[in-house]
Amino acid sequence: MKNVRSADGPTRGQVARLILELGPSTAATLGSRLGLTPAAIRRHLDNLLAEGLIETRTARAYGNRGRGRPAKVFVITDAGRSAFEHTYDDLATDALRFIAETAGPEAVSQFARRQVADLERRYAPAVAHGDLAARVQALAGALSADGYAASAGPAPAVAGSAGEQLCQHHCPVAHVAAEFPELCEAETEAFGRLLGTPVQRLATIAHGDGICTTHVTDVSRVTAAGKASAAESVVQQGKSTEIFTESGGLLT
Repeated sequence: MKNVRSADGPTRGQVARLILELGPSTAATLGSRLGLTPAAIRRHLDNLLAEGLIETRTARAYGNRGRGRPAKVFVITDAGRSAFEHTYDDLATDALRFIAETAGPEAVSQFARRQVADLERRYAPAVAHGDLAARVQALAGALSADGYAASAGPAPAVAGSAGEQLCQHHCPVAHVAAEFPELCEAETEAFGRLLGTPVQRLATIAHGDGICTTHVTDVSRVTAAGKASAAESVVQQGKSTEIFTESGGLLT
């Protein structure tokens, strides 16, 4: 990570990367993962906050919450995300602008699908076997190997819908995709083909969300009553990326 060097050495960068990979995280969890004392982790977090590389949010809890103040979590900001390498962002954006201006928006979509086709070919063997949960986990592993810091787990139970949830905590092309969402759309389509089941993108880093979140429907577990309302309900559940705990799971 660039621009996160100081008298604290590389540890501050490790703290920022861990927040990037885990999503919204408490100070206690970050300190535990890195073996730091409460005082040490607070110092690093205060410095990252002062530099605008992270920010605090109140963790959103679903269901009945016990007494006490809501948990405070730390999340990466756009500036913090930008401190990690974004290879050739400006060049890629300029190239896509040129394609859009000279050949039209559909040409951008065709380019995006062509780029994702390579990813799809490489990932296909890894996700070809096992039940849906295992295949989504395999997809998360393949994405992580490509720098997306991905994780997967059971999706929230929503109005008769059931399935898995795929999270990408980092996007190497987020700045480009912010202007050209065709990249996200092509990737989502590829996930659906790889997993052989309907998928729905709920949130994207490119659009300002903390995590790229994709709902993967397990059609064998969707009730008849839930089929009509599942998509709309899942979108509403997925609006906030703060439902993720620091361990990559879901707040309940």
